[in-house]
Order: sequence, then structure tokens, then C-alpha cells
Amino acid sequence: MRKLIRLMLSTLLMLGISISVNGAYARSPHRVRGYTKKSGTYVAPHWRTNPDKSKFNNYSTKGNYNPYTGKKGTKNPFRKGP
Repeated sequence: MRKLIRLMLSTLLMLGISISVNGAYARSPHRVRGYTKKSGTYVAPHWRTNPDKSKFNNYSTKGNYNPYTGKKGTKNPFRKGP
């Protein structure tokens, strides 16, 4: 019985570690390849993070900076709209 409980606890621990690692990976920045829009405009390669509903953790928000370009954020996180 003790072996079964140990096995279950170790399985739950490994599952918890796996979920937390995958969750952290999903939010990490990833590279986007360059592409050409239908209008013929070329979009250069760049870095992007997966979207979330927070306005405070974006590179373009005041108080933050983009580590890839070194530019400071200018957008007000409290302003509504795009």
C-alpha cells in the first residue's frame, strides 16, 4: 500500500512539474519569420510573445522597454482603445 501511495505522489509531482514548465514555455518570446502581406508590404522578422489580457507586461507600455531594440515603451496602459 505504501508503494502505491509513493508511486501516486511521485506521479502527481512529475505531472505538476510538467504543467508548470509547459506553462512557462508557452509565455516565452518566439521569433516570427519575415513575410509579405497581400498588399505587397514586407514585414521584417521580429520577436513576439503569446497574447494575454494584461496591458502592463507589453514592451510598448510605459515603464517597460524592449530588450531586443532597447526602445522604451510609450503607450499608456490605462487608455482604452487600440
